[in-house]
Amino acid sequence: MNLHYYTYNLPFEYPFEISGKRIKTHQPTLIVILELGNFYGVGEATAINYYNVTTEKMVDVIEKNKKMIEKFAFIQPERYWHYLHHLIPDSPFLTCALDMAAWDLYGKMQKNNLYKLWNTDLENYPATSYTIGLDSLDKMVEKVKAKPWNSYKIKLGVENDIEIIEAIRKHTNAKIRIDVNGAWQTKEAIDKINILKDFNIELIEQPLTKDNWEGMKTLFNQTTIPLFADESCVHEEDVVKCNGYFHGINIKLTKCSGITPAIRMIEEAKSLGLKVMMGSMNESSIGTSAIANFLPQLDYVDMDGPLLLSKDLAIGLQISPSKVTLDGKLGLGIQPTLF
Repeated sequence: MNLHYYTYNLPFEYPFEISGKRIKTHQPTLIVILELGNFYGVGEATAINYYNVTTEKMVDVIEKNKKMIEKFAFIQPERYWHYLHHLIPDSPFLTCALDMAAWDLYGKMQKNNLYKLWNTDLENYPATSYTIGLDSLDKMVEKVKAKPWNSYKIKLGVENDIEIIEAIRKHTNAKIRIDVNGAWQTKEAIDKINILKDFNIELIEQPLTKDNWEGMKTLFNQTTIPLFADESCVHEEDVVKCNGYFHGINIKLTKCSGITPAIRMIEEAKSLGLKVMMGSMNESSIGTSAIANFLPQLDYVDMDGPLLLSKDLAIGLQISPSKVTLDGKLGLGIQPTLF
């Protein structure tokens, strides 16, 4: 195989803020392309400072391992993922990009879409939420009004959390999901959830810090709103840990190291009776198309990356409040606009 890579700094439509005053105006991302004969596959991994991952660090790992990454005799993406997992064990984000490219490549070689290779179809699937990042109260309401949607993910984790939801509820009857990114303390979470339960909240993501398992057990036993793990469920081994502490998990392809482990995480979560969401890391349509192929296997989805960005890197993925379509291309189902 031949490996090519590109880095981009994609601008957000609005500055994107989550709890902890983490704000960004652009999303750095790495795009990789694997060529094999007349076929190619494309993959993406966004860079996230919270996980100490930058595009520069991923490129450095590529340069140090490029010959070995290309050397693999590609037959199946699962085998390639295992090879990468041992070759670059400390680079899950890069492994995700390469694994995604391998699945895109494999789908094209098999003349099929990934969701069809997984014996599913895009006829019955959840609709994506649209994320409203933290901002002034008026600005958050303005964003909701500017983007009529069936389901919103509202970022919380500030003093006026309840005021934010009260204000937004005055302007929409849409489903509301809350993402706290681990910013609440246990008692604070109990108090706020007791109020929020009257606002028709669909679910709450990561209310407490990722390692506050004692607090999560308390919330789990008291809440009437489903609780979903995000930062507490990064890798495959985390799925079983969430059983009895959360009602569901949010799988991020980039964090878990790709499509291959995500397939196994979904299977294990369902065997434990956990609901499954797949979430966005602000990927372009390249990475988001991988999420789209998982839709039939999911209970909830957050795949609004291309909606939040003002520049995209592929065509063929269309996202509306109630529907997602791929234009029929093989593999991931999209056409990169890199070349």
